[in-house]
Amino acid sequence: MAVAIITGASKGLGLALAEGLAGRGWDLVLDARTAAPLEEAVRGLSRHGTRVAGFAGDVTDAGHRAELVAAARRLGGVDLLVHNASALGAEPLVELAELPLAGLRRALEVNAVAALGLVQQALVALRVSEAGAVVVVSSDAAAEAYPAWGGYGASKAAVDQLAAVLGVEEPGLRVWAVDPGDMATDLYAAAVPGDDGPRPAPDAVVPAFLRLLDERPPSGRYAAPALLEA
Repeated sequence: MAVAIITGASKGLGLALAEGLAGRGWDLVLDARTAAPLEEAVRGLSRHGTRVAGFAGDVTDAGHRAELVAAARRLGGVDLLVHNASALGAEPLVELAELPLAGLRRALEVNAVAALGLVQQALVALRVSEAGAVVVVSSDAAAEAYPAWGGYGASKAAVDQLAAVLGVEEPGLRVWAVDPGDMATDLYAAAVPGDDGPRPAPDAVVPAFLRLLDERPPSGRYAAPALLEA
């Protein structure tokens, strides 16, 4: 049975991806910061009949990342690593003139440094998988200049570049940075309070991620809306 590690998986896109994979029979190792919603997610996902393990912790903690990889190995290995955990840097978002440097450091640590750290710890297992793949969740803010999104966008641009280089250095793997597009998530609500305009639910973009797994295109950066339209 294929095994996936998904960070930030107690709600939003992470949980939607976990649902999509569990529905296909994947075993899962899930991470989230808060134990109660993670436990609820594990209970719900277990109804698919697959093995689901949840570990509450901080992805910037090397010991926590090692715990995730060890759990996946107990289930059989690591076939897919999804780094979905994200930090904004400031809630609500602020312009760069006001961005706390501690917030920028936190965004970089969660969104980029932890992603690489988790890949490093899982790399041996990913290399021996017949279909090893890494997904980092990006953002259009990584490529476009939006006021107040500078710190978050910089952190996502950093993880995009890490993913691009990893894809070159590890030709036996697939490494995809995926911009999911606008979604109705708690992260967006925290970023821009009061902006309640219509946005797709996270589960609406899951088929784009599943398409990557099915078709295994070359490593690179992909936009979920384009994958859904093609």
